[in-house]
Amino acid sequence: MSLPEGTEPVALTFDCCGGPGGDTLDEALVKALRGSGTAATFFLAGQWVEANPALTEELAADPLFEIANHGTAHQPLSVSGASAYGIAGTTDAGAVYDEIMGAQKLIEERTGTTPTYFRSGTAHLDDVSAEIARSLGLLVVNFNRNGDDGGTLPAPSVSDRLVGMEPGDILLAHSNRPSSGTAAGVTAALPVLRERGMSFARLSDVLPTEAEQD
Repeated sequence: MSLPEGTEPVALTFDCCGGPGGDTLDEALVKALRGSGTAATFFLAGQWVEANPALTEELAADPLFEIANHGTAHQPLSVSGASAYGIAGTTDAGAVYDEIMGAQKLIEERTGTTPTYFRSGTAHLDDVSAEIARSLGLLVVNFNRNGDDGGTLPAPSVSDRLVGMEPGDILLAHSNRPSSGTAAGVTAALPVLRERGMSFARLSDVLPTEAEQD
């Protein structure tokens, strides 16, 4: 998935997945974005919000950033229990609803804002789950550029992937693994991209919501 044809900026999106080893915030990454005035969208899982209520409020209050829904327990969305990357998926439509709306409620209660974009845990969902998300007023947003392979890549590899971006791309990377190479890779790539004339936007600046597309 990329942005609408003709879009000039790129959209940097960062997942905060929560769970073991992923319940923190990569402060160096956030500092790099703020220091360079780079807009970004943060997809927050409900379990991450519960572990980081103050950081959730801080990210939501920053006009450079916007908050999106990354599911309650970071599960792949399925109505049949299909798994992805070894993570068990939801088992039926009711579980899909709970995975979406549990996080929606947590984010709304913590920030006072209602997310309009959704990415499932692992970015995997079946057609029925996608339709459920749409019926709840959320636009499902995946990506066409994988920046850090789940926060596992060293900084030079992350930088190379960002430098390869083109206008209209949606990048997925992770902002909950400060021990990864993501922050250093993003920091190195941003000035290179700017030298090429690249600009950066939050999703809401360049991508119509589900309601706006109806």
